[in-house]
Amino acid sequence: MPRAVYPGSFDPITYGHIDIVQRAKTIFDELIVAVVTNPSKQTLFSLEERRKLCEQALKDEQIDGIQVITWEGLVIECAKRYQAQAIIRGLRANSDFEREFQMALTNRDLNGNIESVFFMTSGEYSFLNSSIVKEIKSFRGDVSRFVPSVVEKALEQKFRKT
Repeated sequence: MPRAVYPGSFDPITYGHIDIVQRAKTIFDELIVAVVTNPSKQTLFSLEERRKLCEQALKDEQIDGIQVITWEGLVIECAKRYQAQAIIRGLRANSDFEREFQMALTNRDLNGNIESVFFMTSGEYSFLNSSIVKEIKSFRGDVSRFVPSVVEKALEQKFRKT
């Protein structure tokens, strides 16, 4: 029974992330979305807020059977802990490739039993990332075509406070 972990900061989860979840779910028997800390990123939402947003967004999109967890530490250790055979990563553009390639090779050195599996983003989401969504919303822009309504509402609340 192949199991995969799809890690990300998901700050916040977007339709691009959800597209990867839907596609990975067709290949793997079990998929775990791991909301992770990234020391090089300053997040808008706390780890727990991001986990809850992921859970609710997947539920609202009628995607069931996905476990959403939080993880602090190396993703390869998360995959090992959850006995996953693969780590899912999404590639949007050429700019993603070098970093993802470097991470995949490093993870293979750390644990050669866990494969990195890459999904090319769907064309409609090739430009989309969480930072762009946050920037648009910070200027009161419409992000409804980029994120589920639960995420849009959470962004409105965050930016209302700032």
